[in-house]
Amino acid sequence: MKKLYATAKDAVNEAEALIFLAGAGMGVDSGLPDFRGNQGFWKAYPPIAKMGLSFEEMANPRWFDENPKMAWAFYGHRFNLYKKTLPHAGFEMLLNAGKLKKYGHFVYTSNVDGQFQKAGFDENRMLEIHGAIEYFQCQKPCSQNIWKAQNVEIQIDMQKFEAQNPLPNCPKCGGLSRPNILMFGDWHWLSNRSDNQHVLYDNWLEELKQAKARVVLIEIGAGKAIPSVRMQSSKLIRYLNATLVRINPRDYDLPDGNHFSFATGALEGIKQIL
Repeated sequence: MKKLYATAKDAVNEAEALIFLAGAGMGVDSGLPDFRGNQGFWKAYPPIAKMGLSFEEMANPRWFDENPKMAWAFYGHRFNLYKKTLPHAGFEMLLNAGKLKKYGHFVYTSNVDGQFQKAGFDENRMLEIHGAIEYFQCQKPCSQNIWKAQNVEIQIDMQKFEAQNPLPNCPKCGGLSRPNILMFGDWHWLSNRSDNQHVLYDNWLEELKQAKARVVLIEIGAGKAIPSVRMQSSKLIRYLNATLVRINPRDYDLPDGNHFSFATGALEGIKQIL
């Protein structure tokens, strides 16, 4: 294993650009839940277990219409949790490694927890494909406005699983607001912030393609249940002839080619290759 880590480390050192692709497992070493399966989700939210709702059923915008206090209990708890959580040391290691590269680095993540920004990553060097919980939008929506939540405190009665009034509101129309996160069955998510990130990301990938740059993908904590991140890794392997370093305690199989896989948690894997 030491030899494999050393070979992967050599590939990272020789790379001219790094792309960090992160799923929910990236935040586990910071103390965040990964909601893997209903049992993991229900352990984090016992009141939802009593209702028998899965993560997919709970992470649905209809609750902001049908039961806004419950909707904000769920997202408000996550908002409060993510706000007080400090990124583990692996984030800084990735950032420092990316800064050394000729063509720099980019983050591609399905996470909405804002941990990369908190660790010092530039929002213009990341693509948050599902949005971010620290940004809000109108629930209707009444406009295309997206705003960063400032000085927001969401009080929650966890026994009743209800957020307390006043619930976060839209500064434009005064109605209910919601996190700017892509939920399941969501037709009202405002994607313009993520769309802008996507343009920067695509332009950078084209630059790498034209330069025939040596690119290493460091994929962390991305499973198969919601395969958005893994699909992006597969696309980049083909598009950029990139080398993949996959860090995941489960589902660590690899595509054909000269790639690396480590069945470990995020922080341990990052330490070993950096």
